[in-house]
Amino acid sequence: MTARALLVLAGLLGAILATSPALAERLIVSVSNHRVTVTPNYAGEELVLFGSVERDADTPPGRTNYDLVVTVVGPRADMVTRRKERRFGIWINSDYRQFLQVPTYLALFSNRPFDQIASPEVQRRQQLGLNNVLLMQRVSGDYADVVPDDVFRSAFVRLRTEHGLYREETSAVTFLTPTLFRTTIPLPAEVPIGTYNVEIKLFTDGALVTKADTAFEIVKVGFEQFVANTARQNGLAYGLVTAAMALMTGWMASIVFRRD
Repeated sequence: MTARALLVLAGLLGAILATSPALAERLIVSVSNHRVTVTPNYAGEELVLFGSVERDADTPPGRTNYDLVVTVVGPRADMVTRRKERRFGIWINSDYRQFLQVPTYLALFSNRPFDQIASPEVQRRQQLGLNNVLLMQRVSGDYADVVPDDVFRSAFVRLRTEHGLYREETSAVTFLTPTLFRTTIPLPAEVPIGTYNVEIKLFTDGALVTKADTAFEIVKVGFEQFVANTARQNGLAYGLVTAAMALMTGWMASIVFRRD
């Protein structure tokens, strides 16, 4: 590379650095447990997310009006929501909507309502709140998200919320000091297995300042893990053993309850 080319490259880098905003804050975060084990008597758990806002010399003096949004996303999967109708006295599935690679667990926590943190445009862009989270669907041969009050989308979110797998809490993040914060992440008994990504976004005066990421994992152990591995890796053997156990149970029940 010639000296002239080096000078041009240095000038371009200088211009990029000059126009890039300096990060005046950064987030230091962690969770109380990075590996949650699911045993046969698992009944749910709560993790604690805690952290701090690290300020530097570029931070405007006196700036402490921070807002925090925590988004927890579990493993993704395809799911279906069905609509039932009563016809001739019988409830049947009349229509359905397929949701593509959506979170099996989704939680959004903040220190105050989202509409007090940012404008509607920023909320949509940063996906603040369940109504703004992108839930890709197959709609009439197309792939898109739909309006929040769509009947299938609303039913999907409602059903996940009733099982504790989708949640939105706008007073769950607590600032212990102007820069220290904490929140809890509830995990219900039927929590899906897999890796959970946690994104923490820091706002001030309606604008995103910085963000950080962490993660934790939920795994099965013991007999449940053995059964899950067998079903996944040896499907035929698992099916045969399950059928044999069902036949054995039925035979034993017929003996116990046999009338002489």
